[in-house]
Amino acid sequence: MHKSIYILFIGLIISLSSCRKDFDTVPSSGNLQFSKDTIYLDTVFTNIGSSTYTLKVYNRSNKDIQIPKIQLEKPDSKYRIMVDGMTGEDEDKNGVGDGKIFNNVELLAKDSLFIFVETTANIADANPTDFLYTDRILFDSGANLQKVNLVTLIQDAYFLYPQKYEDGTKETLLLGLDEDNKEVTVNGFELNENDPINGNEFRFTNEKPYVIYGYAGIPKGKTLTIDAGARVHFHAESGIIAQPDSNLIINGEVSTDSSKPLENEVIFEGDRLEPEFEYVTGQWGTVWLREGSNANIKHLTIKNAIVGLLMQNSTLTLNDSQIYDCSNYGILARVSKIVGKNNVLNSAGQSCLAVSIGGDYQFTHCTFNNNWNSTKQKAVLITNYEKNEDETITASDLIRANFYNCIISGSNNVELFLDAIESVAFNYSFESCLIQFNDFGTGIQKDTNYDFIRKEESSNIKNKDPKFYNLNLNRLNIDETSAAFQKGNPTYRLAKDILGVTRTSTPDIGAYQSAPFPE
Repeated sequence: MHKSIYILFIGLIISLSSCRKDFDTVPSSGNLQFSKDTIYLDTVFTNIGSSTYTLKVYNRSNKDIQIPKIQLEKPDSKYRIMVDGMTGEDEDKNGVGDGKIFNNVELLAKDSLFIFVETTANIADANPTDFLYTDRILFDSGANLQKVNLVTLIQDAYFLYPQKYEDGTKETLLLGLDEDNKEVTVNGFELNENDPINGNEFRFTNEKPYVIYGYAGIPKGKTLTIDAGARVHFHAESGIIAQPDSNLIINGEVSTDSSKPLENEVIFEGDRLEPEFEYVTGQWGTVWLREGSNANIKHLTIKNAIVGLLMQNSTLTLNDSQIYDCSNYGILARVSKIVGKNNVLNSAGQSCLAVSIGGDYQFTHCTFNNNWNSTKQKAVLITNYEKNEDETITASDLIRANFYNCIISGSNNVELFLDAIESVAFNYSFESCLIQFNDFGTGIQKDTNYDFIRKEESSNIKNKDPKFYNLNLNRLNIDETSAAFQKGNPTYRLAKDILGVTRTSTPDIGAYQSAPFPE
């Protein structure tokens, strides 16, 4: 009985569907409504495709309608549209819709349809006075004509990428030889002082941005110099590699215009310019300072990398710089040397600063903060060893790890982690620092490495709120309500802070002297 009813039900559905007639439509009367009258596609680099943007078209009437034509106004438009999943007329007869013209589009009463918009345009296509590329989507024609504007800012850039050879292979960057004497390479290329398109690639200027695909290698004995105000954008799995015995010099400067606080900074970030990517982590690889390389960096902002700075037995002078929103580490240094002053590291998946296998490190008036959503993240990690994949240990002397007038804070109870083996030296000093350290209920309550902060007479302040201006926007400046206000030791005072503000005789702890943050 039940089986017969089921068969009858299926048969009824089939018969109804086979008798269905297409709904009757009337021509559009020019009364369409739109979710936007102008679609602003965010800034794109020349010849690089944009994200996809959405326009919703409404039929508010009680009648099913047919829109005779939806099309882009410019016959050679650099925009592409898709209408409710349709790709449009195949004008060039290649079997694929061209995303330019759509005929007889039906839209039910009280219903809507989606139009998706993209563009890939060249700087030469834009208006030379404002670099805007514009077009319009036209709905119907004549008296019923309706229009939606499309606007995109096109930005010219230098593009650096591996060359493709005639045999189809691509240029790679040599990292060395493995245990079997085979080459270890990475997708990348060596910078060239006589590149036929870009000219001298060992000097990055501020004339227009640089967009890097793969890893740009600084060859042995060469120096890459980056001027104040330069902007460098990295595609996914890209970065800079300073090969052994090479040099990286970044000459950023403090802005003299308070309304443009990053104007003269050098900025490293991903190549997605849309606002929604502003704080997305892990968009590109790293700046890797290999064995024997040297870097002298000032006023650099690194954003959205996997590892901001990766160091292996290299040397770094880092002043007045910022590293934000890295998916793994802000700085990961192995057996290296760093002298850092007035730096801010905020938000990293594992640690903002991690020094491993010893080395030599000095930080003065720096701010390390990590509010990553994790129970294991740290602001600062210091060790004199590293465990290898085969469970062996690689260790080296920690000559010193000195922190003066620094903030070490975050969302976990303990944001400073010290981990040592006794076979090699483990020397460190913290003076007049504000440190998030609440070891109650942790496994380090008996670890004597932390006795310096447990002592009542310690010069350091623990478990007090630095009251940063806005962590989510990476604004880690403070005011007079902060626990770091006027608590610095004058002995370690730097004359100016990261923004060039003069410090008082009794300075604040951290990279910022208390002052309004430039909006």
